[in-house]
Amino acid sequence: MEKCECYIHSLKQGEKHVLGEATILKRLGDNDYLAEVGGVKCHAIFNPFVGRYFVDDVYGIIHTPPDRDAR
Repeated sequence: MEKCECYIHSLKQGEKHVLGEATILKRLGDNDYLAEVGGVKCHAIFNPFVGRYFVDDVYGIIHTPPDRDAR
């Protein structure tokens, strides 16, 4: 787990990206990472040209199915 400054989609102001703190939890695939920001787990990608992760906490949210034994 790595806390870092990332560009976070929900903080975007118009066309301007805004930095915020997120935690990169693990790599899921080719340039696909599991991130957590504000208690929400979502997808992130790494942009090597700017050296930062872009965290998509708007469209890339990972929904976990409800626990079937929790009834």
